[in-house]
Amino acid sequence: MDAVALFQAACQARQKQDIESAVEAIDDAQRLAPDDPRISAVRALLYYESWRPSAELFARALTFNPGDAQLRRNQALALVSEGERGDAEALLENELQKRPDWTEGHSTLSRIRLTADDTGNYDRSFADACARQDSSLTLHLAWFHQAALIRDWDNVRSILAEAELRYPGQSALRSARFYLAAESGDEAGADATFGDVAGLVDPGIDLCKVRYHLRRDQWDAAEICARRHIGTPTGAMFWPYLSLIWRLTDNALAQWLDGAPPYLSITDLDVSPGQLSDLADVLRRLHILQAPYPEQSVRGGTQTDRPLFFHPDPSIQAIRRTIMNAVRRYVDALPPSDPRHPLLGADRSTLLFDGSWSVRLTGKGFHASHSHVNGWISSAFYVALPNQPGPPPSGYFALGTPPPELDLELSAYQAVKPRPGRLVLFPSTMWHSTIPFEAGERLTIAFDINRP
Repeated sequence: MDAVALFQAACQARQKQDIESAVEAIDDAQRLAPDDPRISAVRALLYYESWRPSAELFARALTFNPGDAQLRRNQALALVSEGERGDAEALLENELQKRPDWTEGHSTLSRIRLTADDTGNYDRSFADACARQDSSLTLHLAWFHQAALIRDWDNVRSILAEAELRYPGQSALRSARFYLAAESGDEAGADATFGDVAGLVDPGIDLCKVRYHLRRDQWDAAEICARRHIGTPTGAMFWPYLSLIWRLTDNALAQWLDGAPPYLSITDLDVSPGQLSDLADVLRRLHILQAPYPEQSVRGGTQTDRPLFFHPDPSIQAIRRTIMNAVRRYVDALPPSDPRHPLLGADRSTLLFDGSWSVRLTGKGFHASHSHVNGWISSAFYVALPNQPGPPPSGYFALGTPPPELDLELSAYQAVKPRPGRLVLFPSTMWHSTIPFEAGERLTIAFDINRP
């Protein structure tokens, strides 16, 4: 094959998540066309996704596309993965001097600092760029949302106040004011600003409005707000909240959505203690970050930084195959198709990962209640657990628990006792969390199956 055909073969293999075949094809393409910009860019990305050294490959790809911001961002992430966090920060800082309105660059730099547990310095680049006279409202709002991700509410208030002085009367800032009040626990402020957003139909603000209504036991208003997004590209954000609303109002649709019994699978996979021990050793080496991602549910632990099941290590690939066989059995056992249903209405013929990762929690660690809006089927697979986690239900996996900040009186559908080798599968629309344990290490693999 020529270089073009090999490049296409690499892209097709990546789409099928056959990463090793993709790497082999792109390597051959690079040998035939060493100066092709597309081949260089995709080769760097494939090396990064498959846990190979890639920072130099991104640097080479940038010689052909020096203005490509996405390549620059990926180069920084590759440097972090190779233990060069300082170089990654310097790279982004230098680029941001030239592109102060590059919001993704600021956000990436903030995430690098936050996952290094550098919380006191995480938004410095945002602050410097927004202090410029020519800074944009878009940049101020990106800074606002970055600070809100970690619930740095005093900082959020300061950011918003400055933006309101510089850009008075902007509707986006009125929405931000309502979001801040509603999510920070300022009930009087949320009530006072609700009128500013009541007539808006926007997915992000409507999600905030649903949560606002739930906190006030306004079930009908919450349902009306959520339902108008069902059937749209953003509908997945609202299914988990409809589950809560329907459970609170004893609506039979809750059982239709979540299953009765819930669409939950608990399987002890056929993996030996030796396999789990080898897998645990590999996973521990992949946990290079010092703190969790700000947008994730992890509390008191870390998460790996790239698609775990794209790692070529034999122990990871072996458990990937075993897990995927279990997922296929789960999918094949689901009830008949229902085109209205977010789980049952999907095409079941092809199973691909939307993401895969490992989480390592230590004593007192847990997952806050959350759902996965981008997935179809979600999971938890237990690799290693504490010898003495504490009295039950310490460390248990809870399905159906609402976010505690909503203060809703709903118990879990089921609390699953973890066990090494145990795989739990459930709809991505279902709320899930873990109960803190007292001491030790909890090492898991999780993944989402892509919504077809």
